[in-house]
Amino acid sequence: MATVTVKDFQVDYPNDWCPGCGDFGILNALQQALAGLGLRPHEVAVFGGIGCSGKTQYYVNAYDIHTLHGRVLPYAIGAKLANPALTVIAVGGDGDGMAIGAGHFVNAGRGNLDLTYILFNNEVYGLTKGQASPTLPLGAQTKSLPEPTIQSGINPLMLAMASGYTWIGRGYAFDIRGLVRLIQQAIRHPGLAFLEVLQPCPTYNNLHTKAWFAGKDRGGLPRYAPLEPSYDPVILPGTDEATLQARMAAFIAEATRSEEPIRTGVFWENRAVPSLGERLVQRLPNYLSEPPAKKAVADGHGRPVVDLEPLLAEVAIR
Repeated sequence: MATVTVKDFQVDYPNDWCPGCGDFGILNALQQALAGLGLRPHEVAVFGGIGCSGKTQYYVNAYDIHTLHGRVLPYAIGAKLANPALTVIAVGGDGDGMAIGAGHFVNAGRGNLDLTYILFNNEVYGLTKGQASPTLPLGAQTKSLPEPTIQSGINPLMLAMASGYTWIGRGYAFDIRGLVRLIQQAIRHPGLAFLEVLQPCPTYNNLHTKAWFAGKDRGGLPRYAPLEPSYDPVILPGTDEATLQARMAAFIAEATRSEEPIRTGVFWENRAVPSLGERLVQRLPNYLSEPPAKKAVADGHGRPVVDLEPLLAEVAIR
């Protein structure tokens, strides 16, 4: 069997993102991460929402599904439940995930299903002329806004923690090597992983540009840096309460820090919570060997093989 390379996950047609968009860095890192894990295109399903980032799946040679605005997680969850052998990755922007999709974002945390959600955060609605997204800080005014935003920005890391995501990380779009490692760690995590990726929008966000992230205005000292080596995000089964509280306090301190540098890395990794797949196996012992995707729903002539009469009789109103 031939070795998997990045080319296996690349497509042979151009994309239409703006030059300098952080999406290019994230796409590059995602393709490298998948190849580095030894996955094959038919083993991966990438789900996208609406917006510039919602086109990502078109540029990854795998099973690619374009969903509705804000609904990427329900689609991804459905696919993973139907075929637990798939490596499922959901991608979407900060508007897609933190505004219209916020309810789904929160609800997904309850199940801890084994999939990865990558949030592209550029603080604006890049596809619809640069309106303020839910992550733009209070009082910030990008060039597309007639006045500073009057709403506070959502902290995606804190919302993920409150919702129950068991792996939470943050990366930067043009730190390709670091982002590859984070995507691979997120995919390997046996539960629901959330990765926020900070990125510039060269067309509408003139505040947090590629040059700003790189610290060009202060001698080239980047405004992002990895978490300190002493930072420990891991929670294992049997972790005592004191350690759990200490880990939580450290997470909150780093996830809400306002001073620079902006930290990147793995902020939370809770392996003490069983995944939804593990819970399903407790109730349905044959779930992994006979998942819904492998069940026949029709014969060779297209006729249904499932008799629904008993179910219809049970719910019939007489």
